[in-house]
Amino acid sequence: MRVAVTGASGFVGGAVCRALTAEGATVHGFGRRGDVPAAHLGGASYRAWDLTRGPLRDAPPVDAVVHCAGSVTDWGPAAEIFAGNLTGTRSAMAAFPGARFVHVSTASVYDPFRPSVMVTEDEAPVARYLNAYGASKAAAERAVLARGHGAVVLRPHAVYGPGDRALLPRVLSAVRGPVLPAVGTGRQRVSLTSVGNLARACVLAATGPVASGVFNITDAFPVAIDDAFREILRERGVRARPVYAPARLAGPLAAAVEGAFLLARRREPPRLTRYAVGHLAVERTLDITAARAVLGYRPHPTTFAGAASWETSTTG
Repeated sequence: MRVAVTGASGFVGGAVCRALTAEGATVHGFGRRGDVPAAHLGGASYRAWDLTRGPLRDAPPVDAVVHCAGSVTDWGPAAEIFAGNLTGTRSAMAAFPGARFVHVSTASVYDPFRPSVMVTEDEAPVARYLNAYGASKAAAERAVLARGHGAVVLRPHAVYGPGDRALLPRVLSAVRGPVLPAVGTGRQRVSLTSVGNLARACVLAATGPVASGVFNITDAFPVAIDDAFREILRERGVRARPVYAPARLAGPLAAAVEGAFLLARRREPPRLTRYAVGHLAVERTLDITAARAVLGYRPHPTTFAGAASWETSTTG
């Protein structure tokens, strides 16, 4: 089995390369960085490729593509985010026109204006989004699914694990002395996705008999956000506790903070955004029945055990 992996220099792409090579696949990794440590790729070959500049002219023959590349920020110029997520996706499809195409999307394509309560795959994309990230990922999904047969879309939510550059760093950077400021009640349920579970789903989608479909990908069961926060803090040895503010107050505050950052033309994201509030203050749970039944997906439960040794940065 020959598989191309885009975004191989990053958090998810590297994990997918390692999982595929462990299964005996011949893996061609691609990423924006010029050089990547061999251990990050699990023995896969590697070439630099900026997908925003167009298709690869001399792409190797492969049976499947796992497309992990893209912009993962919820803050920044819309044109840059769409280039990373939509233009990059089109470039990857054009480079490998005959291969099965596994697109790693996001649960951010679900409606950001209401809670997601065990949502099923037919509930997205929707008409409008809070920011360019959700809109661009929805547009990329539409482009992939327009291929018809041979297109698989995976929707994880809040991916975490060794090398995580989003969830754990964001939680840890929010700690102020003995307090982790948070939003909601703490009892709202969320579906999280370990990078190991996501990598396994990518292997199933790329090498299994199912060549088309859309699938939610999460850990085995949803968890209460307070339980997740407390385990993260405990495992990282941070002596702090979550303290919750009502969502009805946090939303307008986040909008005001975003407005101030935009007026100041600051490129770095504010600590509080409407996107973050929308994903942590209300229930965000995904139904994974389809992935279990069709892909044969058997995820592990959510755990942050061992997070004290996790590096929260990785090759980009």
